[in-house]
Amino acid sequence: MPEIEARILIVDDEEAVRSLLVEFLALSGYETAGAANGREALRRVAERPVDLILTDLRMPAMDGMELLRAIVERGDETAVVLVTACEDLPAAVEAMKAGAYDYLVKPLDLGMVTLAVERALRKRQGVLAAKLAAFDQSLELQRFGDRLQEASQEALEMLVAVLDARERETMCHSKRVSEFAVHLGQVMHLSENEIETLRRAALLHDVGKVGIPDAILGKPCDLTEAERDEMRRHPEIGHRILQAVASLHPAAEIVLAHHANFDGSGYPVTWAGERIPLGARIFSVVDCFDAMTSDRPYRSALSGEEARREIVRCSGTQFDPGVVAAFASVELRVWDEIRARLGADVQSESSPAR
Repeated sequence: MPEIEARILIVDDEEAVRSLLVEFLALSGYETAGAANGREALRRVAERPVDLILTDLRMPAMDGMELLRAIVERGDETAVVLVTACEDLPAAVEAMKAGAYDYLVKPLDLGMVTLAVERALRKRQGVLAAKLAAFDQSLELQRFGDRLQEASQEALEMLVAVLDARERETMCHSKRVSEFAVHLGQVMHLSENEIETLRRAALLHDVGKVGIPDAILGKPCDLTEAERDEMRRHPEIGHRILQAVASLHPAAEIVLAHHANFDGSGYPVTWAGERIPLGARIFSVVDCFDAMTSDRPYRSALSGEEARREIVRCSGTQFDPGVVAAFASVELRVWDEIRARLGADVQSESSPAR
């Protein structure tokens, strides 16, 4: 019996070849049917979908390439394997680029047919599983956006606290940086509306991590490059969530750009200078300050003075010089007071790094 049960359609204008493959694959445990050309194949597929089409390249009425294109346009992830002569190998390569799963060269070796069919069906199964996972995630993000739409400020803070708790070392981080950002925004004389947008954006800056698997978010050791790329999707996911909530539209762009650096580096956008929303430039400074003055499993917290020196050192590269100047004008005890008010350990100028 085959590893994956499937229905296969054999398309070939040579009846002897078609019949041989239909019978051979049926004996291998697959449900099989035959068609003499591409047009007949499309009619059969319309009547009853199949998992895999094994088709000759050269046929009258509609050849294998035309059939492939028609199947790809259907978008139902039917696997297509082309059968071709040696002189048609360039066409087979083009077929792979157009969406074919594999190709076989005449004269056919039945053992190779078996391997190609099994390989194509496994690949199809993986594609369908990935699509299903993406659909489930998209549906969950939509539901999450619906909940945000109805949430009050108190409910938002509770929701963000739950999200922060997924990363044990960053509990209360979102609430802290939200309060830090509001204070710095006030120092920089932002309007009440700008302050409120900044408050919400800072509170929700990591909301996109709802779309990141727990296995990556809570991994105790270094991430692989692929896992790091997945993690770096969270600003885009967060932006998409907030864009679905009318009242949070102004905060969405700040969330998208909260890992953008002043010199154009960073991710996922490569904006630089004043193209980065001011709220994101403010957030970037206080987020870094909070991260440096908080304990992490891999290092002890820096003192407030040490963290401030590092921020000043990165002025003009990672951070907006104007925002850094405003930040540096605030006495360190003010940040300590905000942190203490939220129930967190204080790491001030006089507090040694642990």
